[in-house]
Amino acid sequence: MNMSKTSLGLVLAAYVAVPLLLGSNSYVMSLIVAALVIGGIALAWALLGNLGGMVSFGHSAFFGVGAYVSALLTMKAGVPVFAAMLLGGVGALLASLVMLPVLRLKGPYFALAILAYAQIFKIVATEWTSVTGGSGGLSSVPRFPELLGFDFSGKVGNYLLILSIVLLFIACYRVIRASHYGIALRAMHDSEDATQVVRVNSTLLKALMLFVSAFMTGVVGAFNVHYINFLEPDYAFSGLWMTLPIVAAIFGGYRTIVGPLAGAVALYLIDQLVFKNLIPSGHQLILGALLVAMIIFSPGGLLPLFRMGARRKRASA
Repeated sequence: MNMSKTSLGLVLAAYVAVPLLLGSNSYVMSLIVAALVIGGIALAWALLGNLGGMVSFGHSAFFGVGAYVSALLTMKAGVPVFAAMLLGGVGALLASLVMLPVLRLKGPYFALAILAYAQIFKIVATEWTSVTGGSGGLSSVPRFPELLGFDFSGKVGNYLLILSIVLLFIACYRVIRASHYGIALRAMHDSEDATQVVRVNSTLLKALMLFVSAFMTGVVGAFNVHYINFLEPDYAFSGLWMTLPIVAAIFGGYRTIVGPLAGAVALYLIDQLVFKNLIPSGHQLILGALLVAMIIFSPGGLLPLFRMGARRKRASA
């Protein structure tokens, strides 16, 4: 799929303008990195919901497993950080294999079943003290190294790395959606029984989307642990890694490809830079009210709202 001039301009601005203008501001750069982490999980969640037709309340399981696998491989097996990050995604994918039996469930039953798995992984990480360190967690997790002469351990390096990961996720999402599998998945949403009549294996397609979504989330979790250099069960499997990406995806437009990322960046930065300064102890209330307003006035999300406005301007012109 050809990239439009607008999209290309935004990508170039993200790679060049943001580091040049904001690279010296560590606080703002850390907020942007955090927003991109949430955006990466939101993309993975939206892929599973939009293409797989499954609403998950348990992506914190994949995030935490990916983080622990990458941290343990670097600390105890000496695996290079970037290789460990990919293996963290693989670890999250393998963890999703135990969730295959719940693919037969639909709606809230599937969502709650996945949430239960997340709690199980959290308990395992807490009790398996000989490996995970238990509730005390893991400290001094290796930072990102220097690669090809560029230091990825700094704020700008962290930003460029997570930005590249998220943009790669978007590219994969586009390819999957445009493929025969994506067409079959969208047709399955209209009538799963009809697609089974024409010999489309809906269970297999759902499993593939679960694997891809789990891998993406695991890679983001692996990035995050090397970014903060510390890990413990309550943080790795925190409900925030479930709620924030869902809110971001819905706010930005989870049925679009770029919407979840746009929602995460816009919502998180506005909350941290504006709402938090206005109401330090209750800024989440404004965030909730904003989400409710978006659902009422633009159920499709932020990105479809902008596109509609642009079409109206072109029509009036």
